[in-house]
Amino acid sequence: MALTKITNDLLDLGSDTDALGLPVGTTAQRPSNPVEGTLRHNSEIDETKLETFDGTDWRKINKPFVQPFELEYLIVAGGGGAGGGTLNSTGGGGGGAGGLLTATNYSLSQGASYVVTVGAGGSAGTSTIIGGNGNISVFSDLTAIGGGSGGIEPGGQSAGADGGSGGGSAGYSSLNGSGTLGQGNDGGIWTIASGGCNGGGGGGGATISGGTGSCNGGSGGNGFESSITGAATYYAGGGGGAAYAGNYYGYVGGTGGLGGGGNGGGNGATSGEPGGANTGGGAGARDCWNNAGVGQPGGSGIVILRIPTSIYSGTTTGSPAVTTDGTDTILTYTSSGTYTA
Repeated sequence: MALTKITNDLLDLGSDTDALGLPVGTTAQRPSNPVEGTLRHNSEIDETKLETFDGTDWRKINKPFVQPFELEYLIVAGGGGAGGGTLNSTGGGGGGAGGLLTATNYSLSQGASYVVTVGAGGSAGTSTIIGGNGNISVFSDLTAIGGGSGGIEPGGQSAGADGGSGGGSAGYSSLNGSGTLGQGNDGGIWTIASGGCNGGGGGGGATISGGTGSCNGGSGGNGFESSITGAATYYAGGGGGAAYAGNYYGYVGGTGGLGGGGNGGGNGATSGEPGGANTGGGAGARDCWNNAGVGQPGGSGIVILRIPTSIYSGTTTGSPAVTTDGTDTILTYTSSGTYTA
């Protein structure tokens, strides 16, 4: 079909709300004598399929480059609490670590606001009530599950609770808490030993399950090492189980897992330790041989976002700590807030 040459300087389509249709054809169907500035739709080329004649050659018109809005995130929920116990009861189980999620390629939409929720640690248990599970942490549509509380013997609550990582069982129990797939691991259990040893299992951690209790308490599972802030740091370690071996005082509580896990109480001497603040660490369980009482709380969670400084908007709520590392800006949330891309 012959082309009609438009002789005026301006083709005004400003009042049209539809679209301008261009000629469509293959490479072989290009016009034989094009003029500079000729524009057509080539059905055989990739991307936009648009091409123009520059007076000498046909050139593709590529899609404009749009910088991807992507960030790295680390989301850690609150760690599980650990119970106390009545006098001369078995050793308690360590609290499970808060669930942990991390990735490097979360896509953002420019101008959109993203919710950040930082979960509190689970409450400390009493001599008759199991401790609380940790609370969830959230970034956008991603949710980390709170750590499971550690079991205690009184009141038939010897099982560790399920969570991001599971709580350890109380002594004289094989009922550990289960971890959440992709976020954490199972709590440890008690195993029989001579001499009436009833140490509790350790809480699960982000990378390892809780250890087994016997005379000594089971160790807490280790957490995950992340360098999202620019410094290698562990998060989401499980709490240690408490020792229990009657009136034999040489046994020790389980060591808390790397990443804020609290140490478990030793036989006849010490209470457990709380989970580390803003690590999602599980609480260490309390020894209850001549040392009965209230347990310990789990550690609070944290949300960290690492954003290329070139696309960092600077628009936040919740007062996150703002630091830089190389070409990136890091937002560290220890309380809830938002980020607007």
